[in-house]
Amino acid sequence: MLYSTENSILQKIESDILTNRNIKLYIKRDDLIDSEVSGNKWRKLKFNIEQVRVLKKEGVITFGGAFSNHLIATASASNRAGIKAVGVVRGNELNENSNETLRRCSELGMKLKFVSREEYRLKNDKMYHNELSYEFENHYIVPEGGGNFYGMVGCQEIINEIEVKYDAVFVSQGTTTTSCGILLSLAENAQLYVVPALKGYNSIQEMRDLLNYSIFAEELTEELLQKVIVYSEYHFGGYGSYTIKLLQFIQQFYKNHKVPLDQVYTGKTMFALFSEIENGNFDNKTIVFIHTGGIQGTKFVEQKEGISLFEE
Repeated sequence: MLYSTENSILQKIESDILTNRNIKLYIKRDDLIDSEVSGNKWRKLKFNIEQVRVLKKEGVITFGGAFSNHLIATASASNRAGIKAVGVVRGNELNENSNETLRRCSELGMKLKFVSREEYRLKNDKMYHNELSYEFENHYIVPEGGGNFYGMVGCQEIINEIEVKYDAVFVSQGTTTTSCGILLSLAENAQLYVVPALKGYNSIQEMRDLLNYSIFAEELTEELLQKVIVYSEYHFGGYGSYTIKLLQFIQQFYKNHKVPLDQVYTGKTMFALFSEIENGNFDNKTIVFIHTGGIQGTKFVEQKEGISLFEE
């Protein structure tokens, strides 16, 4: 195994509001798996990289934006696995020195192909995949964010590592790969709460599509989706958007609990969780929060806003 998940501890969070409402809150610290391949990134890459070996491919091709956690994770994991990596990057005005994320991808040996936003929209198109396969021969294509069947299977392992009895699981949502994997392993009487990072995102339909595409019976898919509750109003303006209030919450949470959160995914999800706790929706419950990593993306925000989110 390229990366061990032993560091992904289950950390209990203590606070007055939790005590007063008789709530037990644990964080599954997948962000501690690795500094670059952290959170759900290794979960989604694990079996995809295994496919590279099984199919005797030379490397992987994948997709991401300028500050993509998935790109840097793929570059790092491929480097350790000794395989090639190609990153198709949204934005033909960019280059490998545009920011720290892209520089690091390049340092790790990833070949970066910068494309226009129009071309990037073809990232799931089979004809476009054929073109990329012609340009980069004998490479295995991994969807943006690792969003495929193998990524979903890898994410099932997250829940299988949780030994406490729980009533609810909270997770950030991007491609739905992680939430679908968690859903497949969820305890019988528990519910899954998802917080999409995108504004106007149809979480249930996206999960339905991925589950059905993965050859699950439609009846089973609909039964599983009954266990999902979507909190869609905590996007703070949409993907990549944030407010000073959110940054202050992230900063205070770190001061109180020494757990770093990011402004794109986990910060919004933790904000949603505590907002709903204050609304009285989880009294007497045991909750597991899945930390999906992504902390490297906070550096840009800290520089832009002139603050430190993780002050000791």
